[in-house]
Amino acid sequence: MYLATILLLMLIFPSLAVGLDLWAHPGASLMLLIGKWFTFFAVGLRLFAAGIRQNLQPAFTASAIFKIEDPKAFGLVREIGFGNLAMGAAGLLSLAFPGWLSAAAFTGGLYYGLAAVGHVLKPDRGAKEQIALVSDVLIFVLLLVFAVMYRS
Repeated sequence: MYLATILLLMLIFPSLAVGLDLWAHPGASLMLLIGKWFTFFAVGLRLFAAGIRQNLQPAFTASAIFKIEDPKAFGLVREIGFGNLAMGAAGLLSLAFPGWLSAAAFTGGLYYGLAAVGHVLKPDRGAKEQIALVSDVLIFVLLLVFAVMYRS
C-alpha cells in the first residue's frame, strides 16, 4: 500500500496531469506544468495526507517510522504533522494562487531533500525508508530544477 501511494502521488498522478494539461494547452511551458503538478501532488496531497495521519494516528508514525513505542512521542509526531499540513496546504493552494507555486515548490522540495539526508544517515533503513529515500531524492531534484528554472 505504501509503495502504491508513493507511486500514485509522486509519479503517476502528476505525470498524467502534466500530460493532460499539455494536451489541453499545446505550447504551454513543460517546466511550468511539471512544477505545477508535482507541487500539487507531491507537496500538496502527499504532505497534507501525511499531516492528517500524523495528527489522527500519531502512534503509527511513532512506532512504524521512528520505532518509538512511548506515547510521550505522540506530541512530537503531531508537531511534525502540523508542519506537513502547512506545507501541504501551500502546495494544494498553489493551484488557486499561482503566485504561491515557486515558494511551495521550493519549501516542499527542500523538505524532501532534508528528509532524504535523514534517511541516508540512518544505516538500518527498512524497505519503506528505502522507498522514501528514493522518492524524496527524485522529488527534491525535480522541484530544485523547477525552482531554479522558473521563478515567478
